[in-house]
Amino acid sequence: MSRPAGVRCMLMRGGTSKGAYFLADDLPTEESVRDELLLRVMGSPDPRQIDGLGGAHPLTSKVAVVSPSTDPEADVDYLFLQVAVDEAEVSNRQNCGNLLAGVGPFAVERGLVRAGSSESSVRIRMVNSGDFAMATFPTPDGRVDYSGDTEISGVPGSAAAVVIEFPPQRGKLLPTGNVRDTAAGIEVTCVDNGMPTVLIPAEALKVTGQENPEDLESNRELTSRLHEIRLAAGQLMGLGDVTGATVPKLTLLSPPRHGGAVTTRTFIPTRVHTSIGVLGAASVAAGLRMQGSVAQGIAVLPEEGDRLRIEHPSGFTEIESSIDHALEGGPRVRRTAIVRTARKIFDGTVFPVPPTGGRS
Repeated sequence: MSRPAGVRCMLMRGGTSKGAYFLADDLPTEESVRDELLLRVMGSPDPRQIDGLGGAHPLTSKVAVVSPSTDPEADVDYLFLQVAVDEAEVSNRQNCGNLLAGVGPFAVERGLVRAGSSESSVRIRMVNSGDFAMATFPTPDGRVDYSGDTEISGVPGSAAAVVIEFPPQRGKLLPTGNVRDTAAGIEVTCVDNGMPTVLIPAEALKVTGQENPEDLESNRELTSRLHEIRLAAGQLMGLGDVTGATVPKLTLLSPPRHGGAVTTRTFIPTRVHTSIGVLGAASVAAGLRMQGSVAQGIAVLPEEGDRLRIEHPSGFTEIESSIDHALEGGPRVRRTAIVRTARKIFDGTVFPVPPTGGRS
């Protein structure tokens, strides 16, 4: 059997996720051929992903495809692909705000954007949704510097800050048009500030919302109810049949325990996030700010300022969020910003398993 061709790749940690970053020109243009290649690169389908780059978890089985943008409002286009771990499936139906943290540095490293003398700002179009973001990060002497003293929960050590600013969403913040809806008999708030998300009071599902991810995942009664809610909410949000999709995300809300605004447990969609995604946090924050949402009576909002601390299983995420309520057409997000970090792990060539065989 001939040796498989290698593909230029950069493995990066972006926020609390890890993924393989590619230039679009380094991958096949035909979608089905590209996806089949990425399954082999990541080692899917296999629960351990032992023969590829994947880390046996949805948070470490991700791909970013980056290219120069033809949109005058962006420097680069970023396509996010979620590679399933134990299924032969590649999905483009959602964004990933954690890998987004690495897109700007990757674009500079690959020469798509010229670095500034002290810092660089890269305008990014998220192809999955058509939304935009601006990532700003240090580039002393025109080179990306990943070192720094910024710490984020869920990541050991520290790294350089990547400030991600999101302009106001172009779509509807409330996809159903309602602040509250009933999905599979449970009162919820459906919100989309970059990630379609369903907010659910934890107590409505007879859990505290403080449990660790493993206990929630093993609660069959809970996961069965959440599946029903997700299917119903998908229809309400105009997403159609979401049986095979990774959106909407479901976030359980409970009172904060460590001085934050709220405690969260997010299903993505069946595993529980060990922290919270960037765009998921943006949607949760907008939901907390929404007058009359299901977060009312659960969340503790600061009296002043836009910053919210969202607690999650491995710590907290701080995000700045503000909303304009009295607008024709419904409430709109005024501002969303978050600080993440990213780090280059390797830059080189990945050799996927052969197209046929190679697995026992």
